[in-house]
Amino acid sequence: MTSVPAELGRKMDEAIGHYPSEHKRSAAMPLLHLWQEHFGYISDEAVTWIAAKLALEPINILELVTFYPMYRQEPAGRKHVRVCRTLSCAMAGAYPLMEKLADLTNIDRVHQGAGMHNPISVSPDGEYSIEFVECLASCGTAPVCMVQDELFENVAPESARNLLTQTAGPSTRSQRAVTQAAQRPRPGFQISQKTPRVDREIARSAHDDSGKLSEQTEATPNDAASLLSNQPSAISHPPSAHPLERRLVFQNIGREDYTIDIDCYLQNGGYEQLRKAVTMSRAEILNEVKTSGLRGRGGAGFPCGVKWSFIKPDERKPVYLICNADESEPGTFKDRYIIHQDPHQMLEGMLISCWALNVHTAYIYIRGEFPEGAKILENAIEEARGHNLLGKNILGTGFDVEFYIHRGAGAYICGEETGLIESLEGKRAYPRIKPPYFPAVLGLYMCPTIVNNVETLCHVKHIIAMGGAEYARIGRPNNTGTRIVCVSGDVQRPGYFEIEVGGLTMGQVINEMAGGPKEGRTIKAVIPGGSSAKVLRAGDTFKLKDREVSLEDIPMDFDSLAAAGSMAGSGGVIVLDDSRDMLWTLNNINEFYAHESCGQCTPCREGALWMKKITQRMLEGGGVTQDPATLKNVADNIAGRTICAFGEACAWPTQSFLDKFPDEFADRAEKPVPPPMPPEYTPAELVAEKVIPVVPLAHDPGWDKAGAPGVI
Repeated sequence: MTSVPAELGRKMDEAIGHYPSEHKRSAAMPLLHLWQEHFGYISDEAVTWIAAKLALEPINILELVTFYPMYRQEPAGRKHVRVCRTLSCAMAGAYPLMEKLADLTNIDRVHQGAGMHNPISVSPDGEYSIEFVECLASCGTAPVCMVQDELFENVAPESARNLLTQTAGPSTRSQRAVTQAAQRPRPGFQISQKTPRVDREIARSAHDDSGKLSEQTEATPNDAASLLSNQPSAISHPPSAHPLERRLVFQNIGREDYTIDIDCYLQNGGYEQLRKAVTMSRAEILNEVKTSGLRGRGGAGFPCGVKWSFIKPDERKPVYLICNADESEPGTFKDRYIIHQDPHQMLEGMLISCWALNVHTAYIYIRGEFPEGAKILENAIEEARGHNLLGKNILGTGFDVEFYIHRGAGAYICGEETGLIESLEGKRAYPRIKPPYFPAVLGLYMCPTIVNNVETLCHVKHIIAMGGAEYARIGRPNNTGTRIVCVSGDVQRPGYFEIEVGGLTMGQVINEMAGGPKEGRTIKAVIPGGSSAKVLRAGDTFKLKDREVSLEDIPMDFDSLAAAGSMAGSGGVIVLDDSRDMLWTLNNINEFYAHESCGQCTPCREGALWMKKITQRMLEGGGVTQDPATLKNVADNIAGRTICAFGEACAWPTQSFLDKFPDEFADRAEKPVPPPMPPEYTPAELVAEKVIPVVPLAHDPGWDKAGAPGVI
C-alpha cells in the first residue's frame, strides 16, 4: 500500500479547495498531476486512492488517465525527453533529432502509429525515455523538446548528446520557476520564457571514443550555445518591435528593462485600467468592448462584446470566467510569451472582465505542457493578492474575486470551449452540443460562463485605456485592433509580430517582417491560421470583396482570409517553400488530427485515422489510383457532421491540399486498385508490391449506376 506523504496530502487538499464543495470532481486532474509528479506515474492504486479521495468511482479517474496523453500508467526513464513532431518542428528536423536520441540512449524505438496513447520508449537501463508529442507551442524556435519540465529550443540533432546530459530535473524546476519570475529576461533567450540560460544546470557532454555517454561535468557558457546551435540566435525573440508592428499586448515583450514582477508592472502603469474600470458601471464597460469591435483571438473570431452581452444583468446563478490558455494549434505560439513575460497584463484584463460580468471565481485553464508558465502565473496571482487587487474587497470596492490555475494534460480538443469546460469539471474533454449548451447559458457547472483566449482578455485592458471608439480606429472595419501573428516554417526570421488587423498584407508579414523565404528558395504555399486552416497556393489569385489579389497581397484580417478560402484562425502562419513535399506535409497534419480526435463523434474518430493511414501508405509508395478520391470523400463526410468544429479542422487540410496540389497526390497514387475480393491487400503489401494484378469481375456489379432512379 503506497503511503501518501503529508506534504502531498496537503497540496491535494489545497487543490480540492479551488472548486465548489459540490463539484470536487473538478480536482481530479490536479490530483493526478500531483500524484504523477511525486511518484512518477499513475498506478492502479493511485486511481483507487484518488477516486476515494473525491468520492468518485475508480472508472471516473481511469477514464482521465486513458484519455489525456500526459498521464502515464507505467514509469518513464529517470530523464524523460519529449520531442515535438508537429509540422514546424518536423520541417526543422524533429525526426532526425528523435533518431539521434534513440541511438544515443540505445532505444529501439518502434513507431506505434497515430492515436496511440502511451508511445513512450524506455532505454534498457531505465535511465532515459523518449516520446514524440504534439505541438509544444514554440514553433518559431523549432525544433523544440522538453527534458523533464524544461523546454529547449532550436535543438539540432548534433546537439542531442548535450540535451541528454543536462542536469535540470523536476525538483529544481518548480523552485526555479518562482525565483525566475522576478528575474530580468535577457534579449535573444529569455529565462522566464523557456530557454536555458548559462546559469542553469546544463551539464557538458564528455564522451570517449566509443561515443557512449559518460560522466557529466560542470556547465560552461559554450555549452548553452552548443545546445542551441542549429539556427542563428538573431531571429526568434527580437528585443524591440519591427517598424511595421503596432504593439499593444506585446509592448513589454522582449524589453531588456522589463521584469515580470508586480513592482515593475505597476511602475509601467499596470493596474491603472483596473482602477479606472471599477469606477465605471458594468454596462459602460460592456458598451466599450462592443464599440471596440474586438473579435476573439483564439481562432473563431467571434465578437467579444456580443459574447459578453449573453450574460443577463440580473443573473442569479454564479457566473464564471475561464481564460483559455490551452494554446495547442500547431503554428501558434503567442499566448506562451504573454504568460511567461507579462503575466500581470493578462490578470488585469481578467480582473476588468470579472468586474464587468460580476464574476467572483475565474479559472485559468493552462496547457499541461506549460509547467513553468503555471508557476509564473501562480506567483503573479499571489503578488496581486498581496496588493489588494485580488481576493476579498479588491481596491476597497466590496467586490470579491478569486483566480485559480487548472492545468490540462495534453489534449488539443480542450481548446474548444465546451470541451475545456468538460475537462475543468474533471471529465474527458468531449465537446457539448450547441444548442442547448452555449457556455454563456449552460457552461461550467451548468452556470453562465464566458470563455476567452489569453490575447483577447489582454485587449480588454487596452480598450479601457483608450476607449472603445479609439480602439476601433485601429485596423479595419469589422477587423479592429491589433493581433499577434506567429510566423514559422520556411522563412529566415520566424517569430511573433503584433500588427494592425488588416493593416499589412501577407507578403509584408512574410517578406519584410519574417525575412522572406530561405536563400535560393521561393514560397510554394502558406497555411495562414494554424494547421487547421486551408492551405493557400502561391501563384493563385484570390477574389476578395472588391478585387482580385495575389497570395502576397491578401490583407491579414479575418474577412479577407475567409474570402480567400481560408481563415485567420489562431494567427499561426506556416510558410512552405518549393522544397516541400505536399503529401509529406499533409501526412504530418493528418497524424496530428488522428491523434487528437476526442473520439466522441464517429466521423472524426474513424475518418481522421483513415486519412492518416491513406496518406502514410501513399508516402511509403503504396498509393493506388483511387486514393485521392477516397481521401476527398472521407474529408467531405467529416466536415459539418460532428458536434464541434474539430470535424472541419481535420477535414479542411485534406480538402485544400488535394484541391491546390492535385498532381502531387496523383503522382503518388499510380498503382491499380486491388480487386475487391479476399484475400485483401494489407497496406504493407500495397507498399511492397510493385505490380498489383487486376482480376476482371465475373459480372458487372453496376456500381456506376448505384443510386440512380429505379436501381436497387
